[in-house]
Amino acid sequence: MTVNAIKLLITSLLLLGMSACSSPEPIIALSGSTMGTTYHVKVVPGNNLPEAQLLQAEIDMALDVVNDQMSTYRNDSELSKFNQLQVQQSVKVSADTLKVVNEGIRLYQDTDGALDITLGPIVNLWGFGPDKRPTTVPTQSQIDAAKAKMGISELAIKGQTLVKHNADLYVDLSSIAKGFGVDKIAAILDKYQASGYLVEIGGELNVKGKKADGSAWRIAVEQPTDGGQAVQQVIEPGTMSMATSGDYRNFYEENGERFSHLIDPRNGYPIKHKLASATVLHSSCMTADGYATAMMVLGTQASLALAKEKNLAIMLIEKQDQGFQVYYSDAFKAYVK
Repeated sequence: MTVNAIKLLITSLLLLGMSACSSPEPIIALSGSTMGTTYHVKVVPGNNLPEAQLLQAEIDMALDVVNDQMSTYRNDSELSKFNQLQVQQSVKVSADTLKVVNEGIRLYQDTDGALDITLGPIVNLWGFGPDKRPTTVPTQSQIDAAKAKMGISELAIKGQTLVKHNADLYVDLSSIAKGFGVDKIAAILDKYQASGYLVEIGGELNVKGKKADGSAWRIAVEQPTDGGQAVQQVIEPGTMSMATSGDYRNFYEENGERFSHLIDPRNGYPIKHKLASATVLHSSCMTADGYATAMMVLGTQASLALAKEKNLAIMLIEKQDQGFQVYYSDAFKAYVK
């Protein structure tokens, strides 16, 4: 997502789980910084795992490579080099970057344009991108001019290269890159045949197996309030990825009006509806990340319809006058504890 507005409760509930055992469970715990946020890894020790320091070094290196590929904050990243191209120019990129771009294109089609990786000009215009422009409300003419720089059809993939058909096209993969980073760490742990782990980057996570004591990993989804941290729902995802998006943490106010960082690419304006957060379970954290962002744009009813069509496990929290209303797709109900 463009900026992760939700942090799951990164406490013993999320990282260590709820356990009846009074003694500390054996676990390897790693943490660090990446993609403008933090990551946490909990993995059950196994015979094939390297020493903790070596494992962390491998994880840090993998995440740094993702930043070198897809960060819009690094001027020399693969994605930044593409964004700096002129019309009809191309740049060769890694297989990972192609994978994430392809998924962005697929999700654009799946969500009728609610997720658009060419949203960059609008994000920057509203002051939520790397440009860090003053947070003033754009005019309609400025929004129209920014929208003219967008368009999935202006982006082409030919072999190992990305081609730009519009010189102003600016691709931003932050709506799915954190999820992809989670998937990369999970792949490293799978390579070492880890039996159980929890991987989290900025609230997006992947869970596999069980903890060392045989109990399930339990995840707390945060209640979407401006202040404080309270649990809305505890779930047991089993072996699954999870992403949550919301509009209540990253915003600004101008003349008494609140503007969310979540922008509808179809009209160029921040979202304005009652949906406060969307949580998606999926085998791929990258995909869950993208769907969660798209559903915050779509709103409650359209998201539930999409979940039914695609058999997606989602939880939506809608803010109403009397409090919060929670909606589950049929596929999600099995995970609620």
